[in-house]
Amino acid sequence: MKKIFFNITLFTAILLFAGCSKDGIDDDVSSLNSVTSGNYDRIFDVSNDNSGLVKITPIAEGVSRSVVTLGHGTDGPTNVFPGGSVSHNYPEGSYTVSIQSFDIGGNSVTNDYPLQITYRAPENVAINESVAGYEVTVAATADYANGFLVYYGDVVNETPTSQAVGQSLPPHTYAAGSYTITVVALSGGAATTTETKTITIYNPYSLPITYEDSHQNYGIGGTFGGVNVAKVANPYSGGINTSANVWQYTKPGGAASWSGTWTPLAPPDGTPININNGSKIKVMVYASEAGKELNVELEQGSNGVANQVLKVPVTIANQWQELEFNFGALGIPAGTTFRQLVFRYNDVADGTGEVIYIDNVVQSN
Repeated sequence: MKKIFFNITLFTAILLFAGCSKDGIDDDVSSLNSVTSGNYDRIFDVSNDNSGLVKITPIAEGVSRSVVTLGHGTDGPTNVFPGGSVSHNYPEGSYTVSIQSFDIGGNSVTNDYPLQITYRAPENVAINESVAGYEVTVAATADYANGFLVYYGDVVNETPTSQAVGQSLPPHTYAAGSYTITVVALSGGAATTTETKTITIYNPYSLPITYEDSHQNYGIGGTFGGVNVAKVANPYSGGINTSANVWQYTKPGGAASWSGTWTPLAPPDGTPININNGSKIKVMVYASEAGKELNVELEQGSNGVANQVLKVPVTIANQWQELEFNFGALGIPAGTTFRQLVFRYNDVADGTGEVIYIDNVVQSN
C-alpha cells in the first residue's frame, strides 16, 4: 500500500509541473476574453426641485467598474463600482454624459448619453408685505423658486430688486397712494412665474380729520359696544358744512350705553395729539335731536397722564353745528401727547337707533 500511494502522488506532481511555464505561472488570460460586458444602460435620477441634482448610476452586466465623465464643470472622470453612483448639480441645459465600462478582462466600452435638464416653473407664489406708515417690507415665497425679482410699482421703467429665497428685503418707502407690487419667481432656468398684489399706502392718521383725503384710512381703529361707523357722502350739505364726505355714527337699538369708537394715533400709522398745539378740540355734528351729549376723549397720555374726557350736548336738531371741547380747563401738563382718540354718544343710555354725523375735527387754541 505504501508503494502504490507514492507512485500516485509523484504522478500528480509531474502533471502539475507540466502545466506551468518556466516562470512558474502561465500569464495567458485569453480565456477571459469570452467574458463580455453587455446590456449597457444608465440611470439618470433627476430631481424635480430645480436644484439640478442628477444621480448617475451605471448599469451593465459583467462590469467591474465604470468611469463617468459628467460633461459639465471641472470635475474629472469618476470611478464608479458596481452598485455605486455619482451625483452632480447641473444648470438648465443640454449635456453629454460619457460612461466607460470595464469588464474583468480589462476590456472597455464607452457610451455617450444625452442629458437634458429643464427646470419647472415656480408654484404657489405669494407676496407677503408688512406696511408701517410709508414703509413696506416685502418677502416673497414660492415652491421650486431659486430667487425672485421684485418690482415695487412706484417708478417708471423700474429696475427690479433681487430677493434670495428666505430673504426679507429692506423696507421700501412710498408716497401715499395705491401701487401694484410685481414679483417674478425664478426657477434658475428659463421658466418663471409672476404674481401681483395691489397695496394702498395711507397718510398717518392725525388732526385735522376732514374725511376728504383719499389716502387716509378713516377705518383705522374700531368700535366697541355695538355702534357702527362709515365714511359717507354728506347727506345734509349746507349751512356751515358743505364738504363732500362725513362720518356716519350709528348707535343701534340695544347698543351699550358705553359704546363708542377708538382711533389709534401712534406712529408710524398715526400722529399723537400734542396739547401744546391747542387745548381745544372742535367737532362739527349733525343730529336729529337736541340734548344728547357727544363725548370726546383723549387717551393713552404721555408721562402717566390719565385719560381726559369732555362731554358737550348737541343744542340744535337737524342742522350742522360746531361743538367745542376745551381741554385747557382740565390742567393737562404742557407737552402731553395722547395716542388715542375716542368718540361716544349719549353714554347715559343704551342705543335707540340714533344716527349722527361728524366732520371737520380740528385742534385749536
